[in-house]
Amino acid sequence: MLSDDHALADRWLRRMTKWGGSPRARLICFPHAGGTASYFRDWARLVPPDIDVRAVRYPGREDRLADSFAETMEELAEALTSAVEPLLDRPVAFFGHSMGASVAYEVAARLHARRAPSYAPAPVALFLSGRAGPGHEHVRSLGEADDEALMAEVVGMGGMEAHTFSDPELRDLVLPAIRADFRLVERYGRTSPGNPLLDTPVFAYYGDRDDHLDPAAVNAWSAVTRGPFVTRSFTGGHFYLAQHAGRLVGDVIGGLRPLLGEPVR
Repeated sequence: MLSDDHALADRWLRRMTKWGGSPRARLICFPHAGGTASYFRDWARLVPPDIDVRAVRYPGREDRLADSFAETMEELAEALTSAVEPLLDRPVAFFGHSMGASVAYEVAARLHARRAPSYAPAPVALFLSGRAGPGHEHVRSLGEADDEALMAEVVGMGGMEAHTFSDPELRDLVLPAIRADFRLVERYGRTSPGNPLLDTPVFAYYGDRDDHLDPAAVNAWSAVTRGPFVTRSFTGGHFYLAQHAGRLVGDVIGGLRPLLGEPVR
């Protein structure tokens, strides 16, 4: 029988890799606004077999459809911090895209505040994608926009195909999650996180044609850590990672390996 702690982890984090051995490390992936754990299903075949990939299962979608949406970043980050803690028996790295980058950062900040000074940093690395650093977010009021404006924005960013919204049943299924996440992000963007400085290495990724990001906003992530900071750009817009999954995952694993005491391959 699973312990309560591991049951909590399984409720919030779907295991994408099926390998049954003892992992060398874990990579926890945080989806974008309106996103689901399934977005990272293909990553399992792109990572080495000793990396356990988990994807965050936000409430109110997929197999958590009956659960209420998180109202605030604090609510979401606190729940996820408790869910991640049972998995810290192995080195853990976070990857977050768009809204997920901010969620990953907030969970990292809480883990940093909770750990004893003698413990290794958790996470060992933060890989943040498609998101401006704290205080540099472009805050819009899309959470309160009408359905047509919200759908147009999501399609324009490349988050979904237009035909997804042409089916009324599918639209009614996915649009509430998108709206709830935009509200959460917009509330968060109007506040100052005020988190302690991390020791964690931070890797920031972005698409060079993302209309809502520029290099200066991405570089703002350097202010959250005393550790190393690296930025990398890929050709494409906000969802550049859909077309560059192999290269991106390779870069993430390449950045993670030295932090596990392994040579760069």
